[in-house]
Amino acid sequence: MPDFTIDELMVVCIARQVVDGEVLAQGLATPLVVAGYLLAQATHAPNCASASAIGQGLCFDRAPLGVARIEELWLGKSVMHVGFVAAVAELLPRFHLKEFFRPGQVDAAGNFNNIAFGESYERPRMRLPGTGGIPDVTTHSNNIYLYVPRHSRVTFVEKLDFVSGLGHSPARTRGHGARYLISDLGQFDWVNGRMRLTSYHPEVDIQRIQAKTGFELEIAPDVHETPPPTAEEVRLLREEIDPLGVRRLETLGGTARRDLLREILAIEGVL
Repeated sequence: MPDFTIDELMVVCIARQVVDGEVLAQGLATPLVVAGYLLAQATHAPNCASASAIGQGLCFDRAPLGVARIEELWLGKSVMHVGFVAAVAELLPRFHLKEFFRPGQVDAAGNFNNIAFGESYERPRMRLPGTGGIPDVTTHSNNIYLYVPRHSRVTFVEKLDFVSGLGHSPARTRGHGARYLISDLGQFDWVNGRMRLTSYHPEVDIQRIQAKTGFELEIAPDVHETPPPTAEEVRLLREEIDPLGVRRLETLGGTARRDLLREILAIEGVL
């Protein structure tokens, strides 16, 4: 078994959700997801295309992850560029894009919040990045996938402060609620319309995952340890897909995240 880090395991789990030939959607500031898509393209899914909010382009090619030079992938290698309205009105309904969203809060039914923490919208405890296209996509999409780099009761809550993403809700008239979630502790699905643990990561137990979740989890009958990355998957990540370690920015906080960001920018020649 190769040595691997939790960010590498999460990327591999994301990659394994990709099916060859799919069109994959990627939002802003989601390097774990981009690394997963690139890993899938480099292994079992070479015929996938990626649609990105960066440049609003469609890309079949690959390029290493970066921070200051991320446009080298999405602007430099895209085969076409479309406006946001055209992407929502034409690409999303026709190609059924698969997309991973990172929720600020998520409940047992897979509804999620990227608006704010707190009861007051005008004066919240913390303003989150915002909805972007989440309300448009999640009300009709069949391919809603979620990821949480740091699993805690702050994110997994009994009741959302606000709702930006629609889950398995009686209000749904089209599409399908979230199908899958990967966190730094385990993998989950919503087979019964409620969040269910399907695998726990190495050195993590079910009790710890439940303790860090603010609602009662369902447990799959065949729950098991998450299969580790292969040596080749780790090599591809470290040497070809993300040699700068951009993916780690999502798993770190505070000083550690700032230091890594400065290190990456220095290597890229910006600092």
